[in-house]
Amino acid sequence: MENNVWTPNKKLFVGGLPWELRGKDLLDIFGEFGEIEDSNVILDRETKRSKGFGFVTFKDLDAAVKAQESSNGGEINGRKIFVSFAREEERKPRTDRPARY
Repeated sequence: MENNVWTPNKKLFVGGLPWELRGKDLLDIFGEFGEIEDSNVILDRETKRSKGFGFVTFKDLDAAVKAQESSNGGEINGRKIFVSFAREEERKPRTDRPARY
Protein backbone atom coordinates (compact mmCIF):
# COMPACT_ATOMS: atom_id res chain seq x y z
CA MET A 1 0.00 0.00 0.00
CA GLU A 2 1.32 3.43 -0.93
CA ASN A 3 2.07 5.86 1.87
CA ASN A 4 0.62 9.28 1.00
CA VAL A 5 1.99 10.98 4.11
CA TRP A 6 4.98 13.14 3.37
CA THR A 7 7.56 13.12 6.08
CA PRO A 8 9.66 16.18 6.82
CA ASN A 9 12.95 16.26 4.98
CA LYS A 10 15.28 18.97 3.72
CA LYS A 11 13.88 19.05 0.17
CA LEU A 12 10.67 20.95 -0.58
CA PHE A 13 8.39 20.75 -3.60
CA VAL A 14 7.05 24.17 -4.61
CA GLY A 15 4.07 24.19 -7.00
CA GLY A 16 2.00 26.94 -8.57
CA LEU A 17 5.02 29.07 -9.45
CA PRO A 18 4.75 32.02 -11.81
CA TRP A 19 6.07 31.05 -15.23
CA GLU A 20 8.91 33.58 -15.23
CA LEU A 21 10.55 32.32 -11.99
CA ARG A 22 13.81 30.38 -12.06
CA GLY A 23 16.00 28.64 -9.48
CA LYS A 24 17.79 31.85 -8.50
CA ASP A 25 14.41 33.41 -7.67
CA LEU A 26 13.55 30.48 -5.40
CA LEU A 27 16.91 30.91 -3.70
CA ASP A 28 16.11 34.57 -3.03
CA ILE A 29 12.56 33.88 -1.84
CA PHE A 30 13.27 30.91 0.43
CA GLY A 31 16.69 32.09 1.62
CA GLU A 32 15.06 33.98 4.48
CA PHE A 33 14.32 30.65 6.19
CA GLY A 34 17.89 29.34 6.21
CA GLU A 35 20.86 28.26 4.14
CA ILE A 36 19.93 26.56 0.87
CA GLU A 37 21.93 23.79 -0.80
CA ASP A 38 20.05 23.80 -4.10
CA SER A 39 17.07 25.38 -5.81
CA ASN A 40 15.69 24.74 -9.26
CA VAL A 41 12.60 25.27 -11.36
CA ILE A 42 11.67 22.42 -13.68
CA LEU A 43 11.67 23.41 -17.36
CA ASP A 44 10.11 21.75 -20.37
CA ARG A 45 12.88 20.03 -22.32
CA GLU A 46 11.74 21.26 -25.72
CA THR A 47 10.45 24.77 -25.06
CA LYS A 48 12.64 25.61 -22.03
CA ARG A 49 9.54 27.16 -20.43
CA SER A 50 8.81 26.65 -16.75
CA LYS A 51 6.46 23.82 -15.84
CA GLY A 52 5.29 25.88 -12.84
CA PHE A 53 7.01 23.90 -10.11
CA GLY A 54 10.42 23.43 -8.59
CA PHE A 55 12.42 22.23 -5.61
CA VAL A 56 14.34 23.88 -2.78
CA THR A 57 16.80 21.88 -0.67
CA PHE A 58 17.86 23.32 2.67
CA LYS A 59 21.02 22.47 4.58
CA ASP A 60 19.03 22.23 7.82
CA LEU A 61 15.82 20.27 8.48
CA ASP A 62 14.46 22.91 10.88
CA ALA A 63 14.76 25.57 8.17
CA ALA A 64 12.90 23.35 5.70
CA VAL A 65 10.09 22.72 8.19
CA LYS A 66 9.81 26.44 8.93
CA ALA A 67 9.78 27.30 5.20
CA GLN A 68 7.09 24.70 4.46
CA GLU A 69 4.85 25.82 7.31
CA SER A 70 5.27 29.53 6.54
CA SER A 71 5.04 29.37 2.74
CA ASN A 72 2.39 26.75 1.95
CA GLY A 73 -0.70 28.60 0.66
CA GLY A 74 1.22 31.86 0.31
CA GLU A 75 1.62 33.92 -2.84
CA ILE A 76 4.43 34.74 -5.23
CA ASN A 77 3.71 37.48 -7.79
CA GLY A 78 -0.04 37.06 -7.23
CA ARG A 79 -0.07 33.26 -7.64
CA LYS A 80 -0.96 30.95 -4.76
CA ILE A 81 1.80 28.43 -4.15
CA PHE A 82 1.75 24.93 -2.70
CA VAL A 83 4.77 23.89 -0.63
CA SER A 84 5.23 20.33 0.63
CA PHE A 85 8.02 17.97 1.54
CA ALA A 86 9.38 16.28 -1.56
CA ARG A 87 8.89 12.55 -1.87
CA GLU A 88 11.70 10.24 -2.84
CA GLU A 89 11.60 9.39 -6.52
CA GLU A 90 10.29 5.89 -7.03
CA ARG A 91 12.69 3.75 -9.01
CA LYS A 92 10.87 1.24 -11.15
CA PRO A 93 12.57 -2.12 -11.47
CA ARG A 94 13.89 -2.98 -14.90
CA THR A 95 12.02 -5.61 -16.79
CA ASP A 96 13.54 -8.47 -18.73
CA ARG A 97 11.76 -7.49 -21.91
CA PRO A 98 13.96 -7.23 -24.98
CA ALA A 99 14.72 -3.77 -26.33
CA ARG A 100 12.42 -2.53 -29.06
CA TYR A 101 14.03 -1.22 -32.23
